[in-house]
Order: sequence, then structure tokens, then C-alpha cells
Amino acid sequence: MTSEITLFVNPTAGRGRGADAALPAARAFQDAGLTVRTVQGTDAPDALRRAREAVARGTGALVAVGGDGMVSLALQAVAGTSTPLGVVAVGTGNDFARAVGLPLREPAAAARLAAGLLPGGGRRIDLGRVGDRWFGTVLASGFDSRVNDRGNRMRLPAGRFKYDLAMIAELAAFQPVPYRLTLDDGSERLIDATLVAVGNGTSYGGGMRICADARMDDGLLDVTVVGDCSRTTLLKVFPRVYRGTHLDHPVVSVHRARAVTLEAPGVTGYADGEPLGPLPLTAHCVPGALRILAPEPGPGPEPEPELELEPGRGTGRTS
Repeated sequence: MTSEITLFVNPTAGRGRGADAALPAARAFQDAGLTVRTVQGTDAPDALRRAREAVARGTGALVAVGGDGMVSLALQAVAGTSTPLGVVAVGTGNDFARAVGLPLREPAAAARLAAGLLPGGGRRIDLGRVGDRWFGTVLASGFDSRVNDRGNRMRLPAGRFKYDLAMIAELAAFQPVPYRLTLDDGSERLIDATLVAVGNGTSYGGGMRICADARMDDGLLDVTVVGDCSRTTLLKVFPRVYRGTHLDHPVVSVHRARAVTLEAPGVTGYADGEPLGPLPLTAHCVPGALRILAPEPGPGPEPEPELELEPGRGTGRTS
């Protein structure tokens, strides 16, 4: 095993926390006797090219320093290879790091953990794949992806508040979407749904456990369907997603499959928070596609407090 690792850094993650986190992370790796190279890019394609070059050179690990967007980019470089991925999670959502049990916004601790696991090569987990794009957490479609679409079009305000306003606007125009779901056993389901989320991991949006029972080592994707419901019901159900208790609601159903095709008009798919393009899309689970420098799974995370929403009051989202 080479003693060199590559820090894959997004300096803008978490409003500048990425740049701040790179130094203590690098020091922790050096204290563990590792040589550290740092990779950044002028833009996402350039950064990915540099990360792939590091993997091809035989780096001992690619360590993403940033948020879920940086992890998503890193997955495109290491998935399907023997190069392990480390994560120093300092972004806004950090859903991937949360799913695999890594420290959040503690760069030195995250780096020490990764360095300690590097000699054993980490553990294998599944990934989702759509075409040539890999994802680690959740593929979102429907109401949640429309909120993303609207938020991405808005210049102001900045930060999460923009998506709170986008959610209010989408609620005002809310209509169920006619979906066709085709599972890998050939079964089809024609449903009117609020949203359909396909989870390799459990959460998106900074801890919203939309696919709360998903496992990253079972070779299956969890398909969470929130069916046709009124705005009032949606406002009651949605806060429960932070605890995962929404899965018990009659309007919610879950399917498990090795692959699923989603078809719906006018809907964009987002995976790990990044746009994939319009439906139809087919997602596959690829067992053991990633070697991750993360501890063996233990007890689940402490649930977030349930939030009460009322029409016109925004999401009540926690940070």
C-alpha cells in the first residue's frame, strides 16, 4: 500500500469551511506518517479529471474535503476501483458522511479515522448508478426535485432560505405526478405520487431520512413513494421525514429492488443533490462498488426532532 493519499478539496464548501478544513486534515494525515497531495480544479470537470489522474497513478486513497457535492464528484473517480474513498465532511448537508457513520465538521477527527482505517483498506458498500453516473445516497424525483429546480433558478435569497421559499411556491402550485415505476422483476406500478425517492443511503437535504430503512450493503435500492395526498397531509407528513417515521403513514409505501425505472412527465431527477436530467431514468444498485474509509455500521443516528408545519410557514428545516 502506498503511503501517499490525495486530498480532493472544494474550497467553497460550507461557505469556505472546505478551505479551512484542508489544513487540519492534512496535518492529521501527516501525523499518521502519510504523504499528502492536494487536488483542486478550476471547475467540476477539471477537478474530476485531476482526481481520476490521482487514482490512475495509484494514490493510496482519495479523500473528499467538502460536502455532498464533492463526495458525488469523488465517487465518479473511485467507484468500481480498488482505491478507497475517505470523506472529511464540512459541507451543508453531509448526508453521505452521516450515512456511513463519519464525523461531521470535525476535519482532524475525520482524517485521523480515515488514516487509521487505511491499512485495512476500509469496507465495501453499494452504490447506485444511473447511466454512467454513480450516487451514494438518494435519487430524488417529484415534489422535492421541483423544489430544487425552482431554488436553482432563484438568484435571491442566498443559502437554505432560498429553498424554503421555493418549497412554499411549489406547495402553492402542488399537483400529484402520474408515475410509471418498473422494478427489476418486471412488475409495473402506475401511480399518482407526490414524490418518488430511490435510496442507496437513507437521507438527503441535510438529514431528511426519506429512505430511512435503506442499507448500503444489501444489494438493493429502497424506493420510497409518497402517494397522492392533499397539501394539508403533505404538511403533516413531511416533518416526520427527519425521524423516518413517515414510512408508517398510509400514503407512503416502500419497495426494494436491484433496479427501478422511473417515468413521469416534466420531472427532473437529482442524485446526491446533483441534477441527472429529465425522467425516464433507470437506477441500478451495484453491490460493493465502493471501498470506503468508514467504520463498520453500528446503531443508527439519533433521530432529529419532529417539526410542525403549517401552510405558509415554510419548512421549519433544521440546520
